[in-house]
Order: sequence, then structure tokens, then C-alpha cells
Amino acid sequence: MLTFEGQKIQGSQNIVNKLTSLPFDQCKHTITTVDCQPSGPSGGMLVFVSGNLQLAGEQHALKFSQMFHLMPTPQGSFYVYNDIFRLNYA
Repeated sequence: MLTFEGQKIQGSQNIVNKLTSLPFDQCKHTITTVDCQPSGPSGGMLVFVSGNLQLAGEQHALKFSQMFHLMPTPQGSFYVYNDIFRLNYA
């Protein structure tokens, strides 16, 4: 599940559709903080990130925060189970 600016989107295809329909082609991320915590007995990981987004052609960067929950696979990799994204307007 993805929560993007308060909109809840569930299912991988719906999430891909949302992300590919955003009204820009290029976006530079600058990460300022990353906090991680182990999550549950299955080896998951909670990750909280904050930083800036710079859209192509825009003069000012936008501040953002994002939390995602990584879950392990039997093959030893991870997948995103939950993702919450917010622009931080000030």
C-alpha cells in the first residue's frame, strides 16, 4: 500500500500507475536524514527519510518525508510492503 499525499493506493499495478502518472519527468532527490529500525520477528525494517526534491525547471526545492516498511523475501532480498510519502509545506 502507498499513501501519497493522503491518497491511499493499494496493489502493485495501482501504485505503478500512480507513480508513472505524476506530472513531471525528472526529479532530483537530496536525502538529509535516514532513520531505520528493525521491524518484527520476520526481519523487516522500518525506514524514515527526509530531504528535498528538485523538479526540472523549478527554482525552489520541495521538502519531503517518506516512511517505508521493507519486508524480507525467502531469496534474501526485500520488497516495500508499505510506503507513506508527504511533501512538507512550510
